[in-house]
Amino acid sequence: MSKIKHESVEKNLGWLSIFMIIAISIGGLVEITPLIFQKQTNEPVDGLKPYTALQLEGRDIFMREGCTNCHSQMIRPFRAETERYGHYSLAGESVWEHPFLWGSKRTGPDLARVGGRYSDQWHYVHLMNPRNVVPESNMPGFPWLAERKLTGELTAKKMRVFRSFGVPYTDEQIANAKQAVQGKTEMEALIAYLQSLGTALKRAE
Repeated sequence: MSKIKHESVEKNLGWLSIFMIIAISIGGLVEITPLIFQKQTNEPVDGLKPYTALQLEGRDIFMREGCTNCHSQMIRPFRAETERYGHYSLAGESVWEHPFLWGSKRTGPDLARVGGRYSDQWHYVHLMNPRNVVPESNMPGFPWLAERKLTGELTAKKMRVFRSFGVPYTDEQIANAKQAVQGKTEMEALIAYLQSLGTALKRAE
């Protein structure tokens, strides 16, 4: 009798779809629900600071230029990765990221710990023409970033949106946002963002 019922479900696309959805939903809840209540996934790590106005603009440029297509920002807890890139990524480092930029494709190296690894001048030369510092690189150059200037017209609004997500921006930081970025180049903003990546653990130590 049970065999007949089982076969009837398998042969009925509607019932099969419903039971598949139920099974996947239960599995998803079992996996995801505990994470909602774990401290290490909901609270920032010691040393984590919100992006400055300039870094926040740089993050938008990072996304706009498609850097996420080739660079991940998530080091997995495997020896091969930690020896090359540094300490594996922690959930508490990303609690203020909206959206997350973890990525999965690595045409280029992971950038989760790139902050402070190179000088601002190195990043400038690299972004202008990557082959000047990494001869085998297939990364395109971004020379136009050195010419485009930021106006800061929307920076304060962006920070207010992030504050609504729980990022602890102060009224003073928001009020001074436009002045902090106005006249700076997009290159300066992107470099400021890159130099901030993965620095929370260094500050905590």
